[in-house]
Amino acid sequence: MRLQPLALAFSLALPVDAAAAWIEPSHRDHQAGCLQHSNGYPILRWLRDTAVEAFFGKQLRDDDLDTYEINPAVATRHEGGIVVRFNATTLGQKRLLTDITRTLQAFDIWSISHDYVDARIYNAKIYLKKIVDQLPDSMKKPEIMIYDLPAAIWATYPKKTTGGFSSSSLDVLTSREGMGNLFFKDYQRLSVVTSWMRLLEAMFPSLTEMTSIGKSFEGRDIHALRVGARNEEEEEGGSRKAILVTGGLHGREWISTSTVTYLMWSMVTAYDKDPMVTKLLDKFDIIFIPILNPDGYEYTWQEDRLWRKSRQDTGTSFCFGMDLDHAFGYEWATNNKAGPCSENYGGDSPFHAVEASELANWAKNQTAQHGVKFVGFLDMHSYSQQILFPYSYTCAAQPPNLENLMELGVGLAKAIRLSSGEAYTVTSACESATAYRGKDDTRVEGGGGSAIDWFYHEIGAKYSYQIKLRDTGSYGFLLPADHIVPTGEEVLNALKYFGDFLLGNNGIEKGEFEGSEHVQNPPADQWSDLKRRR
Repeated sequence: MRLQPLALAFSLALPVDAAAAWIEPSHRDHQAGCLQHSNGYPILRWLRDTAVEAFFGKQLRDDDLDTYEINPAVATRHEGGIVVRFNATTLGQKRLLTDITRTLQAFDIWSISHDYVDARIYNAKIYLKKIVDQLPDSMKKPEIMIYDLPAAIWATYPKKTTGGFSSSSLDVLTSREGMGNLFFKDYQRLSVVTSWMRLLEAMFPSLTEMTSIGKSFEGRDIHALRVGARNEEEEEGGSRKAILVTGGLHGREWISTSTVTYLMWSMVTAYDKDPMVTKLLDKFDIIFIPILNPDGYEYTWQEDRLWRKSRQDTGTSFCFGMDLDHAFGYEWATNNKAGPCSENYGGDSPFHAVEASELANWAKNQTAQHGVKFVGFLDMHSYSQQILFPYSYTCAAQPPNLENLMELGVGLAKAIRLSSGEAYTVTSACESATAYRGKDDTRVEGGGGSAIDWFYHEIGAKYSYQIKLRDTGSYGFLLPADHIVPTGEEVLNALKYFGDFLLGNNGIEKGEFEGSEHVQNPPADQWSDLKRRR
């Protein structure tokens, strides 16, 4: 939907500095004419809010945020819980921990690396000794990473004193940075993220288009925002190459959702200001899906902050939900033997999980019916600071463009390191799943049915990556909100590098895009800051 009049209503209600500094029109919006901005009189604020509510329904306001109460169960259900790190360097040690998980069901493995395993112990007073008694001497003294799990959980929810993002918050915007500081100060609920996406579409109608790719198991829309500067021919139905960026496959990984919204906002507001972003959006569509698992995400806000899966009925009492990253059809059955109560349960058949099926059907429809060519797929997760490429299901098979995948992955990690100093490791997703380097493909956790494998093999997104964001274990899935902007910034630099690579600036993709009317090599000195990273 293109809502130019609504964008004007918003602009009229902004102070003059805000309209000039934050919503500077792109060269594609000049035909709308120049506006004489007011100083935000009450009648204009009323007009703006009324217009928004007419099109979108009632918007969240500051007093709504103040009266919103968080259900104490989101944290109190984890009373007595801790997060520990076991020294586990061999495949046998890691397998021992997973076996104890199945038999004792007393802890949840959070992360497996080559040197350690992080796990949440449900009730340390009852279960920690029982677990340690089954371990060899070298593993009997685990390091405690999070001592007070309920306190760490509470710390991730917005504080009432910090306010939040709402339609009326536009009155205090004075700059692009001011808007970012407001929205990205806290993690945001599903309804607020949805309002934010609608706002971006309303403010930048020639650059964005919001849509629903399908419905979740509980009937919620799975929203996407397509960002791209299309010409007249493309607006009339011409095909475009596209990059898909997803987050929120797992409910508790809030930083993945916030990172996708940060990338979305940065791309939209940097167009016509940042040469790299402008060039990228002139040639490609970037489609952002910040919350692929809206049911699970909403459940983390209402009932259980550490919920991982979807909320789909599995047919087994007290065991709800499916792991969306083990639900896709490519090599679904490979090493996928988890039962319905497991955190890794991918369903009883390929695409049993509704949300995975909706995404796959939408992607196939885009390619078959609309001529979209997905050239890249970035799937945001947490945690462990890793950049993973196909295949996930096995280490025995290698993707045809393995060398390019590794080269680009290393470039993404370097872009992040130069941006923030944070180190991201680069490896195949299968090695991450096995947590073991070697020819033996026996793994600790299942690797079949991965989203990056399916998009790579079935849709042809030849640059397909899963990015596991901050941190490396100090907070795990409970990353404090003050990491939202730094994480977003470092991944934004990685996305720019990704775009630079696809545009052919280093010659890798010159053969594929050569002669295309949509892609031309930029001047040699245009992206010097990115070239210095290589």
